[in-house]
Amino acid sequence: MSAARARRTALAALTAVLSLLLGACGAFGDRPAPGSAPAGTLRIGLPTGVTSFANADVAVADAKGFFAREGLQVQVQNLRSGVSVVQGVVGGALDIGAASIEPVLNAAAGGGNVAIIGSYADRLTVSAVTPSSIRTAADLRGRRVGVQEVGAFREVMSRLVLETGGLTPSDVQYVPVDAQNYASALLDGRIQSAILQVEQAVDAMRTNPDLRVLVDLNQIEPEWHYGTYFTARGWLDANRDTATRFMAAITEAHRFMYDNRAETVQIVARATEFSPEVIDAAYETLLQQQAVFPVNTGLDRARISATIAETQRLGALQSTPPPLDRLIDDGPVRAAVDRLGERTGDSRWR
Repeated sequence: MSAARARRTALAALTAVLSLLLGACGAFGDRPAPGSAPAGTLRIGLPTGVTSFANADVAVADAKGFFAREGLQVQVQNLRSGVSVVQGVVGGALDIGAASIEPVLNAAAGGGNVAIIGSYADRLTVSAVTPSSIRTAADLRGRRVGVQEVGAFREVMSRLVLETGGLTPSDVQYVPVDAQNYASALLDGRIQSAILQVEQAVDAMRTNPDLRVLVDLNQIEPEWHYGTYFTARGWLDANRDTATRFMAAITEAHRFMYDNRAETVQIVARATEFSPEVIDAAYETLLQQQAVFPVNTGLDRARISATIAETQRLGALQSTPPPLDRLIDDGPVRAAVDRLGERTGDSRWR
């Protein structure tokens, strides 16, 4: 058997075993309850139990009245992972989902008939954080690495980290951890590597100065398309105007966040349950340095194509997703930007 085939076989076996383990542990997460929202309410699913900074555009749009201005009543449901959000959208319990691109691609490849309509943070907002005794990714061999589900965002990011050290998932011990418990699992030693959002990393390293950023994922994958807003095709066909108004509110929220640091920090601190000091430090990284939130359409097809190819290379996408013209429907966000006016004057705007 060739080395490449042996690696694929080992990874497939690992995936099957871990999927069973995660299912047994309940790690596939809670699912949104159908019919739990009042009639006429837009049901939105977020991929973490507590809202992250990357998903806080929804909180800003709500707090600043952008949803209300668009005539939208919104119910936000925080779920355990992007996989749970995809399940809710495909099953009809959610109207619009927010998730990293990997579970959305797998749903589309599996016939889920979903469409990407926009983005929250379209660049990576996470780092691998480890004890300081782990100096390189190669030092993770045999260590406990926190994940959610195989194929979900943090597991895919962990593969990228391992690869920088010449390792594969079979060289470490995957441990299923809820997204909201990653930092605590790292702090109490249950795992030795956690993929943390910037605000989580800042807070964890302030709590335990022995922790360090091992790898900033945005540095090794600067062109990776991260966050998506997506819907079921059937819902989008019947609610295109609603989708346009939603993307207009989100686009206004992104622009507000760049223009109003102090107020954004306060809103995001309430949504994420981190201190304003932690959120201000994360703001400096995410908006000032990396500009992770798009202010126009945020759907660069070349970057999305490259991300699909990289996801396939990593073995995290087992089937081929539909062509981009089927996978992406940028009509709502383009209509929103046409109405709001395109923002220009900064090379980072997209």
